[in-house]
Amino acid sequence: MTILPNFLKKRAFLTPDRMALEMNNKCLTFAQLYKQSVIFARKLASTGIKKGDTVSIFMSNSIELVTIIFALKNLGAITVLHNLRLTTKELSFQLEDAGSQLLLIDHCSENSLRQQVNIPILSNLELANLKEMELCELLEEVNLNDTDTIMYTSGTTGFPKGVKQTYGNHFWSATGSALNMGLHQEDCWLLAVPIFHISGLSILMRSVIYGMKILIHKRFDAATVHQDLMTKEVTIISVVTAMLNGLLAELGSGTYPPSFRCMLVGGGTVPKSILSECKSKNIPVYQTYGMTETCSQIVTLSPDSALLKLGSAGKPLYPNQLKIMKEKQEASSYEIGEIVVKGPNVTPGYFNRTDATLAAIQDGWLYTGDLGYLDEEGFLYVVDRRSDLIISGGENIYPAEIEAAILSHPFIEEAGVTGMMDEKWGQVPIGFFVIKQGKTVEKEQLIEHLHEQLAKYKVPKQFYSVSSLPKNASNKLLRRKLLDFLPKEGDDEHTES
Repeated sequence: MTILPNFLKKRAFLTPDRMALEMNNKCLTFAQLYKQSVIFARKLASTGIKKGDTVSIFMSNSIELVTIIFALKNLGAITVLHNLRLTTKELSFQLEDAGSQLLLIDHCSENSLRQQVNIPILSNLELANLKEMELCELLEEVNLNDTDTIMYTSGTTGFPKGVKQTYGNHFWSATGSALNMGLHQEDCWLLAVPIFHISGLSILMRSVIYGMKILIHKRFDAATVHQDLMTKEVTIISVVTAMLNGLLAELGSGTYPPSFRCMLVGGGTVPKSILSECKSKNIPVYQTYGMTETCSQIVTLSPDSALLKLGSAGKPLYPNQLKIMKEKQEASSYEIGEIVVKGPNVTPGYFNRTDATLAAIQDGWLYTGDLGYLDEEGFLYVVDRRSDLIISGGENIYPAEIEAAILSHPFIEEAGVTGMMDEKWGQVPIGFFVIKQGKTVEKEQLIEHLHEQLAKYKVPKQFYSVSSLPKNASNKLLRRKLLDFLPKEGDDEHTES
């Protein structure tokens, strides 16, 4: 058992006057952030929240969100961060699964949620107006083995699972990143990814552990982010390929200031054309491989190897180990198998999912479900992200979840979903379905049906009505063969959303 001081309290003691964060020209030092987090912790305690309780957050990027996250850490509560693009049905499932006692939301979204969610809800404005509980116990120390946060990720069965992230996971993720990229006194990380994603949350944790300023954006807007990269002495930013494309368009023939030292790119391999353009503009691109279960990046490719090792995600970070397993044996160089990782930033398991945990984690090694290979120098090449996983604009989309929603339509007999390459988003989902004999399905009806059950980004961009779906001898759907079912030119038997 390893005990460390309360992360933010320790940081506020070490560098109280150093700038912690900035958003919309409002700034807080680490001392001010800690003070505000204590106030919010006392307000939350007045609602009955205590150590070990599970509290859900459904909020967009804001200073209030950051303050609430650290307020919950002060109490020792477990924080569940939910994707803002979830439907009410999806959110309700996660709330119940996590056993959350309270849901914290943005003021603007409270009216619709109050009528559909069965647990107590507090908006950020209501929380701010609560009285503080003076006599509440605040954590002076944290046990690195204790669960700090939970994030839900869909699985190959289509049922979301809560990934447990311990204080130790966050600490070692930050440490591994610093050992890889270095840590500079003047570092400023621009945060334009959602904090409810591990990419965003990990930046918050690094900020406190490093004593580094972060510049927060509510959402990614290429023009606004570009302006800050050019004028606010930003040194690091985390993006996915779609975001990088937007920034390159804004940059045009220019270059970033000399102080900018790292473009950290996740969510899939960066095309060679983009890497070449970045190199010509002296943009230092660090390609990464990671997931919610690894508390952000676990493998990273540095800029000096980006073009020499085109398509590689790099080598494991210093605290981590990596191997490729095939038929229960460690694979040779260039032999494709399952990517298996190990390290102190890897999740201890899934919340209330013993079977899933035992299946994924064996002898301390996480079996990712992703396919890849290592070259003779140990560089990782990812062949297929979790088999049928679709990565669209940095969002993970699992076909089984969409197929279940399509099949819930009373007139549809079979359904299959796969990803199709898209210039803007990298991939988008497309759906294939078999209609029950004697029935018809209208485009608008199907789209409306899916929008009631799925976040917008999960709804297929195109639908195709087919007579049958490709299956193997065991009658299992062969998703990789679905693209072969695309209609030939001139065949208009499809529906586009």
